[in-house]
Amino acid sequence: MLTLPLEPTDDRARPIFKDAESCALWLGQLQLTNLQQAHSQLLIQLNELNRYPMRGLVRLETLEQLRETIEHVQDDFAKKLIAKPLPLGDNELLVFVAIVQLWQSLVMGYQRCLQSHISGDKSLQNHGALLCQRCLHYTGAAIFEHLCTSYEVDEKLWHQLHELYAYAEQNDLQQTDVPDSLKPELPHINCVSSYVRILLACYAHPARLTRWQLQQLDSWLSLWSNEITVKDHCKINKSDAHPLVADLTSRQGLQQLASIQTRQHDGLRFLAMAPLSKLLRVKTILLQQGQTPLQAGLGDHYDRKACIDFLTFLHRCWCENSQQRLGERRSTSLAAKICYKFDGIYAHMTSMPFNPQKPIETFGRLSHSEIETVSATKRLKQEHELVEMGYPLENWLMQDESVSGARLIREDHVGGRLAHQQLVALRPAGSESFLLGSTAWVNVTRLNQLQIGVRYLHGQALPVTIRQATLNPSENADCAPGFLFPALPEIKSPASLIVPREWYKAEHVLELEHPEGDKIKVKLGFSVEHGADYERVSFKVLKDEKPAPRRV
Repeated sequence: MLTLPLEPTDDRARPIFKDAESCALWLGQLQLTNLQQAHSQLLIQLNELNRYPMRGLVRLETLEQLRETIEHVQDDFAKKLIAKPLPLGDNELLVFVAIVQLWQSLVMGYQRCLQSHISGDKSLQNHGALLCQRCLHYTGAAIFEHLCTSYEVDEKLWHQLHELYAYAEQNDLQQTDVPDSLKPELPHINCVSSYVRILLACYAHPARLTRWQLQQLDSWLSLWSNEITVKDHCKINKSDAHPLVADLTSRQGLQQLASIQTRQHDGLRFLAMAPLSKLLRVKTILLQQGQTPLQAGLGDHYDRKACIDFLTFLHRCWCENSQQRLGERRSTSLAAKICYKFDGIYAHMTSMPFNPQKPIETFGRLSHSEIETVSATKRLKQEHELVEMGYPLENWLMQDESVSGARLIREDHVGGRLAHQQLVALRPAGSESFLLGSTAWVNVTRLNQLQIGVRYLHGQALPVTIRQATLNPSENADCAPGFLFPALPEIKSPASLIVPREWYKAEHVLELEHPEGDKIKVKLGFSVEHGADYERVSFKVLKDEKPAPRRV
């Protein structure tokens, strides 16, 4: 039985339209050029319609009339939030909340129809599967919006999704195909395919994906979701990808099989991933053998390598066991300091602001060895002065850690905004030096606290000043902070250099100045990796120049 809450209707409600015909007329006059106003009007009128008492079939026809415009406006409105650093600014947060509210209002409308169907409305007698599918689809849209924006999903939404699917199963509606005028190319849309599509999309780390990848994910899952079965039991073959698990009694999304072995119960549903694993590997091989994405059934896209990389990423997300990596992490509760942005990281690593043209005398120029051994009292004083000068140093708590990275939550009530794959420097309590890393993920909890996963960049970085190499020594060349990593022979890692994204150009010649004043010239090689604000590059020291340090 469906137990989701539903507010009663109200005779005082006054929607502008009260049936599909008047709704179509109103939509024809809606000014979509003013996106914010159009979104606001849709939300107001849909909420008013949801309060208005009306016959079930008339409500359903009106909602179906609204769908195309709502999806179009929601898609355009959501573009305002793509790749935004977190936490969102006030205006961005208003956009996010409005998008989620509109999805939920659409769910509420279809849920009213579903309740009428359950109550015996004969006009909706044959629409049970469609109503369940629409409720599932738009609940999933609200969840997916949270994950794309990296805000923690309200547990009530997961509960709503699972209960709707459980109801479809209990009434044998889950495999009944339903029409969808917005996707006429997909003949087999039903509650199972919609449920699978939502779960897998949410399990693919959507906040880490580009706009193109999000579009491809939606397109590919529309085709692949019918390949996956949802069963109340599973068969495990060690050579195949293990099933993923949805718990219909839980308030979360998909889980690894290993995480539920000790709590077997009737509410578990298993998604067989072996067929999808095989499909992803076959598509990848076809592209590697020279087929175009169109020939491989992946859509009309020109970039074969981008498709290969994305297929590999999806296979890693869905079909490869991440428990091994998680098992290597150890829980901790260790305070840490974090700084970010090139100028800020340089300032706190050297204990002086980045100002190579005019060093600030109050700090003095410290050698690198002195930086490591400066007294705690003096360091705290310098850190305070640097913070006062606009170089933040925030208080965070390490929640778990491994040799490759850590998960942290910000303890300060206010702080800066961080993005996915942004360069950060982290100093755990008790340590004298900073570790450089990149944010592997960023999200905001329900309590509005910022959480990050940091992937360590191996090696102890040396802060340097980088300059454009010029023929005229008296010329003031552009300069910026950078970070030099020594070679690590034990892991066969050559020396590398981290520069701001806009500074990287293959074969470019730069001059590096160490904190002690030593200078070398280097020629940049290939990009080893890049993030939101940095590029890690190989280099070679030019002849007659001092070699790069092997260790710091």
